Amino acid sequence: MAVSADGECWFLLNASPEIRHQIESFSGLHPRAPRHSPIDAIVLTNGDLDHTLGLLSLRESHPLVVYATDRVRRGFTEGNVLYRTLERFPEQVTWRSLKLGREAALAGVDGRESGLFIEAVAVPGKLPIHLEPLGAGDPEDNIGLRIREAATGRRLAYFPAAGGLTPDVRNALAGTDCVFFDGTFWSSDELPALGLGTKRAEDMAHLPVGGEGGSLAALRDVPARRIYIHINNTNPLLRDDSKERAAAEAAGWEIAADGMEVTL
Repeated sequence: MAVSADGECWFLLNASPEIRHQIESFSGLHPRAPRHSPIDAIVLTNGDLDHTLGLLSLRESHPLVVYATDRVRRGFTEGNVLYRTLERFPEQVTWRSLKLGREAALAGVDGRESGLFIEAVAVPGKLPIHLEPLGAGDPEDNIGLRIREAATGRRLAYFPAAGGLTPDVRNALAGTDCVFFDGTFWSSDELPALGLGTKRAEDMAHLPVGGEGGSLAALRDVPARRIYIHINNTNPLLRDDSKERAAAEAAGWEIAADGMEVTL
């Protein structure tokens, strides 16, 4: 997902393995000169591979700025031989630390501020699978973002992976103009029921959309524009004719699609 306050400074929220396709399909992210990128910075919400592998595709000669918690930075850089592809020249990557509950100004390599401010919010989650054998979890392992545009006061909340709704998460959703929320699975037993795995949604740190304790019911009173993102290909929300999609849309939710543009 890319965000911008002025259409000139662009910031990516996570860097998925499909980042090349995302850049090619959106003109705002196209290079404007040889060896140039309009991407000012990337913000990581956790260290899962589907949020970080795209960084390795941005390994050419344009400097990068990456915002992440210290835990996510260490998990991606330490003991990772592939990270050397992002160390081809001095200061190829500048890491900027996100602290839980503290707002930080988003700025690119040149330090020019964008007018956007982000606040990291701890979200129930877990370590990435490839780091699980190395130690216990920490609140910095998985975060959501509250993003504020200084000029207008508009706010959006971005929570692509949420294992639950804590008071901090609810506070972050309050008073926002738009909410992007974890829509990975419709039901807790989605994968086991389809014979595609043994783990339930909660085991993978994803709050299901449906059910009494799901996000559809729990967030019904959030007045902001609401959009489900990070939707797994097993989720019936992706089918235009499913009863689950009809229920979500009747409750005021939108279902994200590739190439979707949102203007606040």
